[in-house]
Amino acid sequence: MPNIEIYSMKNCVNCEKTKQLLDQKQLSYAEVFIEQDYRIAIDVVNRSGQRTVPQIFIDGVSIGGYKALSTMFGIN
Repeated sequence: MPNIEIYSMKNCVNCEKTKQLLDQKQLSYAEVFIEQDYRIAIDVVNRSGQRTVPQIFIDGVSIGGYKALSTMFGIN
């Protein structure tokens, strides 16, 4: 089972879509809300090179956001 991390914010539509997709695929994940600590947000930007949410990491590798995840599963 892959280690999946989602860095998100409250009231984020694509964050919710990401969680719904992973739930449908029965994949577990850890969700971290970046607005709780600015240092987390800075770390995510440094790791991913992106300033948008959600940011998804699989086994420590940044894959991008919801669009990248849905593409991985063949969903347009």
